[in-house]
Amino acid sequence: MLIALAAVAGLVSTSLTAAAASADAPEQIVNGTFTSGHAPWWGTGNITLDSSSGQLCADIPGGTVNPWDVIIGQDNIPLVAGETYSYSFTASATPDKVGKALIQLPVDPWTQFLAANPLMTGTATGYSYTFTAPVSLPNAQVAFQIGGSASPWRLCLDDISLKGGAEPEVYEPDTGPRVRVNQVGYLTKGPKNATVVTEATAALPWQLKNAGGDVVASGNSTPRGVDASSGQNVHSIDFSAYAVAGTGYTLVADGETSRPFDLAGNLYAGLRDEALKMFYTQRSGIAISDALRPGYGRPAGHVGVAPNKGDTSVPCQPGVCDYSLDVSGGWYDAGDHGKYVVNGGISVFQMVNEFERGKWAATAQAFPDGQLNLPESGNGVPDILDEARWQLEFLLKMQVPAGKPLAGMAHHKIHDSEWTGLPLLPNLDDKQRELHPPSTAATLNLAAAAAQAARVYAPYDAAFAARNLAAARTAYAAALAHPAIYASPSDGTGGGTYDDVVVTDEFYWAAAELYLTTGESQYLSAVTGSPLHTADVWSSNGFGWQSLAALGRLDLATVPSALPGRAAVRASVVSGAEEYLAAIEAHPYGVPYQPANNSYDWGSNSQIANNLVVLSTAYDITGQDRFADAVTQGADYLFGRNALNLSYVTGYGEVHSKNQHSRWYAHQLNPELPNPPKGTLAGGPNSSIQDPLAQQKLTGCTGQFCYLDEIDSWSTNELTINWNAPLAWVAAFLAGQGDGASAPAPTCKVTYTKHGQWPDGFNTQITVKNTGSTAVNGWTLKFSFLGAQLVDDVWSAAATQSGATVSASNLAWNKVIAPGQSVTFGFIGDTASGPNPDPALFTLNGAACS
Repeated sequence: MLIALAAVAGLVSTSLTAAAASADAPEQIVNGTFTSGHAPWWGTGNITLDSSSGQLCADIPGGTVNPWDVIIGQDNIPLVAGETYSYSFTASATPDKVGKALIQLPVDPWTQFLAANPLMTGTATGYSYTFTAPVSLPNAQVAFQIGGSASPWRLCLDDISLKGGAEPEVYEPDTGPRVRVNQVGYLTKGPKNATVVTEATAALPWQLKNAGGDVVASGNSTPRGVDASSGQNVHSIDFSAYAVAGTGYTLVADGETSRPFDLAGNLYAGLRDEALKMFYTQRSGIAISDALRPGYGRPAGHVGVAPNKGDTSVPCQPGVCDYSLDVSGGWYDAGDHGKYVVNGGISVFQMVNEFERGKWAATAQAFPDGQLNLPESGNGVPDILDEARWQLEFLLKMQVPAGKPLAGMAHHKIHDSEWTGLPLLPNLDDKQRELHPPSTAATLNLAAAAAQAARVYAPYDAAFAARNLAAARTAYAAALAHPAIYASPSDGTGGGTYDDVVVTDEFYWAAAELYLTTGESQYLSAVTGSPLHTADVWSSNGFGWQSLAALGRLDLATVPSALPGRAAVRASVVSGAEEYLAAIEAHPYGVPYQPANNSYDWGSNSQIANNLVVLSTAYDITGQDRFADAVTQGADYLFGRNALNLSYVTGYGEVHSKNQHSRWYAHQLNPELPNPPKGTLAGGPNSSIQDPLAQQKLTGCTGQFCYLDEIDSWSTNELTINWNAPLAWVAAFLAGQGDGASAPAPTCKVTYTKHGQWPDGFNTQITVKNTGSTAVNGWTLKFSFLGAQLVDDVWSAAATQSGATVSASNLAWNKVIAPGQSVTFGFIGDTASGPNPDPALFTLNGAACS
């Protein structure tokens, strides 16, 4: 994430509506009409200023990288603290270009008091903005930053004016109709809730209309009073009883008509894939194929091809180490070019966990090879694991080599030595790349993610699995030896700090993954000896890269193991989910999120998504519909049932976020570049509003209103891999809920008995009983192993295996299982060292058995 950008020239801007200055206010700009030449205006050495036509024109060279590579400016502009100014100018560009119009501090840290991104065309157009000066300054700078274009163009400016005495602007977002719904839609047989913003205190009548305008359901709203998270007086509407699939429904209440939505089954299968596909376009070190992602093709970034310095031999920051590492590959963390182990660890872990969930969750769907249309598709490995491997390979490269100081630890991050501007494609980044010091938090992220990978990848690539396990063991031991090496909170030049001085949660998570993969007592002791093992780890704010104990708890509750007291661990997950369920029921917008004082966190949407992961896991454990229903309700917030009436996922809903902060999905700054890919989650409301644009527009905002869909609002509208990872996870869960109907009761029961186990094998008998009322005529039983176990000699069935998943089918003589009757078959299994727990899920002809 970008945590320290406010002091960097050209990275943020404030585009405000014009407001008239007082008629008699003094003009601060000298010679803004260019009637007598162009002094004291100046330009960088790569342009020639020409005012012979009565306006200021210049031919702007192509081939520059950053906006500040070409500047036209005027210095010594006086500003008075608290004064509101009106700034205006006329501009034309041939061809059309987006420029940056700035009023800023003229020296480092180049603090910007106003920044705008006008789209200039061949027709001279007037632009006007207001801003309030936060400080008094005798020598502010007016600057037009106009570099960063691959091709040359021409700019003309005229009538540049800056006057005080303007009326301060009050920003009011366009929230559309006061009836707020999930703009994607609702599962046909699932819960259906909406929120109405109204001054009414008594119940209001509502109508549900189909695409033809016919009223198909009606009722009365439930007044909820003033919602503290938005400051709005609201009512709730529950139209769950209506369950007819269709498109183009609208909800009418209090004279307002909602945005349209659908009622359907399997609404989220597309999002499951799109949210995962976003990671391919975040890849570093590989050209992104336009054939695979139309509109997103670009050259490989940071491979050492000029102007890149490259990630194939990256030195440390001065004084940190005496070696260079090949740390190519991996995912760019967010909208910058940095790669961070602590954020990459949780992201790749949740992606792999999304796949591994299929081994125990009855509603999990398959993740086949070819699903995501990747360069690796067709290699026999599920695409989701191919994508995760791109990041895992990078994480392994970040480990300090043997023989070096702090060997086995992981470098905290790698990014540019300086901040770069927007827009900037990765292949055009010319800054020096640097490894930053190792940290205990990064080392334990590597240990946890690699330990998980060791078991999941074992059936597909034994050598890669072994590499991961060795790296995980080494990293964990190194962290034990160096338990308090923390990233510096001041190390934020060129990239985010990701500092974290509490790492007990990382130790717990890493120990949990190593125990689940190896079954070894040293890791079990670390798990059960951690105070976090029995603590309440379910923060109302949700978990994230800085708070990871929940990840360990979730996996200990779901991944099959011989963990002592596992029932209590599973019960603790359900208890945590109860808290989030209660939050949803109490919240007028149905949000499983209760930050103290309604102070929304940076990336609040991801924390909401992570709370939905907990609710989903409670459903997987209990099978209780109320938890699945809570997940669908919580998702409503992300897709439009919120105070801003906005879907936070690009491409989903009638009105959605599309200008997330990014250097290469930067359409708002360069029309030749795309918006973020469909299925990209915006960070969402952030009460701290750290960026200048948010501070200009949102100061004093309440909770849900602390958000801007602007590319320069990096504190509210960032995109990151660790926000899309839980979005993809939750989308996969929702895709598995079908039309939202309750799962049918099992009609089969499986008994799995190991009659013997030895160092490299085991003997298993499986009995399948038909507990239903009709005969089974032909059967296939499926189940999955923890890791690399293999079915070898089979009797009384025919078996095939793909990865860890076994499919056992009937023979001719045991094809029919009558009601109340059973069939039994068995096999000899091969196993490597490590645990061999019983499979957690059996499906007969696709339906889960008890």
